[in-house]
Amino acid sequence: QVQLVESGGGLVQAGGSLRLSCAASQRTLSRYYMGWFRRAPGKEREFVATISSSGSITYYTDSVKGRFTISRDNAKNTVYLQMNSLKPEDTAVYYCAAAASLYGGYGYSYSYNYWGQGTQVTVSS
Repeated sequence: QVQLVESGGGLVQAGGSLRLSCAASQRTLSRYYMGWFRRAPGKEREFVATISSSGSITYYTDSVKGRFTISRDNAKNTVYLQMNSLKPEDTAVYYCAAAASLYGGYGYSYSYNYWGQGTQVTVSS
């Protein structure tokens, strides 16, 4: 069982930055692909970014490319999401997730085995 805890959310003005962190309880986090998803008010949860177990491969949804960066520090059992040039449409609850494999596709919630409780990001205009 992997427990994930997100932090770093908050209120920021448009154009600002935030860095989300996702700390894992298990020291074998390096075995997992890690992803970030978000759920905006009234919308379904959507894929944001994912990173391979080694950190060498990343994927992003088109709307955040060039603004968000996913990274990981396996020695600290932590995954990060650096969010720059934030827009009001980035307002959502952000969740981190861990996947033992991504055979089902990196952009789908069902591919991920473990989830955090989420952290709120609010971007004001």
